[in-house]
Amino acid sequence: MRDYKSKSIVLAQGVFAAESIKKIKPARASHVFIGEGRPSLEAGKSNAKAFLASGITPTVICDNMAGFLFFKGLVKEVYLACQYADGKGALCDTGALICAVLAKKHKVPVKLLPAKARTRFLGDPKDVLSFEGSPIAPKGTHGYVPLVEWVPQKYLK
Repeated sequence: MRDYKSKSIVLAQGVFAAESIKKIKPARASHVFIGEGRPSLEAGKSNAKAFLASGITPTVICDNMAGFLFFKGLVKEVYLACQYADGKGALCDTGALICAVLAKKHKVPVKLLPAKARTRFLGDPKDVLSFEGSPIAPKGTHGYVPLVEWVPQKYLK
C-alpha cells in the first residue's frame, strides 16, 4: 500500500452530483478514497471519473474498507452523498451509516453533499448474488439489496 500516513485522507461515500465533487477539495497533501458502490459499482465509476476530471486522483476501495482506514487513523473528513436531509437525519446512499458511525467514534467531521440522483429503496437481489456477471453465491441463495439508508442526526454532528 502506498504511504498514506503523511496524508490527510478524505473518504467519499455514495454517488455524488457533479457539483458536489467540486466541493470536495482536499488539501495539497490530501488524498480521496471513494467507495466502489456495490452492487452497481456506480460510485466508483462515476466519482473516479469526476475526481480525475477535477485534477484529483482518487483511490477506489471496497465499501467495507472504510473501517480499516479509520482503524489506522487515516480519515480526517467524510463526505456522504445525500438524497434528503432534515433535522432528524439524512437519507443517503448505502454505506453512509457505517461511515457516519465510524466518523463519530473517531471524532471525524461528516459533511452531506447532494447525491447524483434519487434512487429506489431496494435493488434487485440478483445484483448482489453476482459480480460483473459471474455468480458469487450458490443457486437458491437469497439477496438483500438496500440502496439507501437513514443516517440519524446524532452521527452527522
